[in-house]
Amino acid sequence: MKMFTRPLAAALIALPLTGAMAVADTPDNVLVVAQNIDDIVALDPAQAYEFTSSEIATNVYDRLVQYDAEDTTKLVGGLAESWEMDAENKTITFTMRDGVTFHSGNPVRPEDVVFSFKRVVALGKNPAFILTQLGWTPENFDEMVMAGDGTVTVKYDGDFSPAFVMNVLAARPASVVDELTVMANEVDGDMGNAWLNTNSAGSGAFSLQAYRPAEILRLAANENYWQGAPKLDSVILRHVAEAATQQLLLQQGDVDIARNMTPEQVAGLPEEGFKVGTFPQATVHFIAYNLKTPELDNQALWDASRYLIDYDGLSSTLLKGQMEKHQAFWPKGFPGALEETPFDYDPAKAKQILEDAGVELPITVELDVFNFAPFTDMAQSIQASFAEAGINFEITPGTTAGIITKYRAREHEAVMLYWGPDFNDPHSNAKAFAYNADNSDEAYISTTTWRNAWAVPEEMNEKTIAALTESDPAKREQMYVELQREVQQTAPFFIMFQGTLQVGMAENVEGYVHGASSDLVFYRLVEKS
Repeated sequence: MKMFTRPLAAALIALPLTGAMAVADTPDNVLVVAQNIDDIVALDPAQAYEFTSSEIATNVYDRLVQYDAEDTTKLVGGLAESWEMDAENKTITFTMRDGVTFHSGNPVRPEDVVFSFKRVVALGKNPAFILTQLGWTPENFDEMVMAGDGTVTVKYDGDFSPAFVMNVLAARPASVVDELTVMANEVDGDMGNAWLNTNSAGSGAFSLQAYRPAEILRLAANENYWQGAPKLDSVILRHVAEAATQQLLLQQGDVDIARNMTPEQVAGLPEEGFKVGTFPQATVHFIAYNLKTPELDNQALWDASRYLIDYDGLSSTLLKGQMEKHQAFWPKGFPGALEETPFDYDPAKAKQILEDAGVELPITVELDVFNFAPFTDMAQSIQASFAEAGINFEITPGTTAGIITKYRAREHEAVMLYWGPDFNDPHSNAKAFAYNADNSDEAYISTTTWRNAWAVPEEMNEKTIAALTESDPAKREQMYVELQREVQQTAPFFIMFQGTLQVGMAENVEGYVHGASSDLVFYRLVEKS
């Protein structure tokens, strides 16, 4: 994370938000955040699948294993203090941490873990696939996850690395809920689903104290949290949809953090009294060629294209504060990310590659692009730089739904898109960018390799599966680094940028943690000096 500060301009004018005209200061023991929270559909961790609800789940619920607030790249023990892996028998046995209680005061038991996982599988809501990919079904679940005396035994069905399984168990739907409290609030067999969408039953650093959709969400500190009580008593998320209003609230002192300001508004903050956190996010942005278009099925064309994007120029001007240069399929901020950026804007080199390979130029390529900023502006810059080498992009703006539908049908020629992982394991993106075992039109899979008709070399397919099954965590990470490097050099798509988020804060806010995904936002360490 990078920080910079900006000096205070003259006096700020108060905004009459609640009838009062004077500038307000937030309470010393409360963090107030201005944020667009109308994306929340569900707060039950068995159903939650939105950005804001993911953040809430991370702060309200614990998992057997979870990412560390102090270093979001580290997977550490949560409700489990230790575990033993038996890769041969595809089994992991977790020893539960003693003395942990839910917010209700009920002890956290192995039975609560089993109930929580079984509940996700039984309800079958949006995020259930993350757990069911371990081979769990309603029919076999009781044979796959079992409670013992202070232990939970997890079995999985598939040739997976234990590290992959651990990352799945650190994902949002693996949050552990209080069975006794949840089932006391069951209605019509819903296993407490309706109740958990407006209440909480976790053991995390905070409990859900109040929630009014598209208005406010309040978290109360858990003073008995096993990792230590949060530094502040509560966190309030105020729904503020307008970025300009967020900026004004921050400058007035009505909020401590503004989450959704534009780069222009961030740049407009006074220097004194405020600071800005810049946090890399998990989305990677790329251009891909569809190899069903014969002229595009040419390695020399792919190689030259990597040198026709002004990565530094775009990231320092048009995309400043929104994206940063990144050229690998796994985003930085996660273990196993490749951060090397070997390609620079070099049209002379691109022309030489094309000339040496005897590529017939010029060629005209239709480029599908989302019809909103910054994508249309990015496309125009890239159109100009590619034209220098005789590759003429015809920009075709479209709606997100329209472009995705066309892309899934393999009917595009070239497309500019972005991709993010479903959970924090490099296989989540490796399967999309480095694996395609069947390139036939009938073999649809939701990957960028298949959608661009790239018949991945069998050797790369084998490396992708080998990384998925590798049991040594360090070796596995290195395998993904090498896989990213190979894709970086040989694939018919060109990863250009990683999304970034700029968060405006009052200068007295310390300890705010915003990792590369919404599952890695932590409030426990925040304090106000």
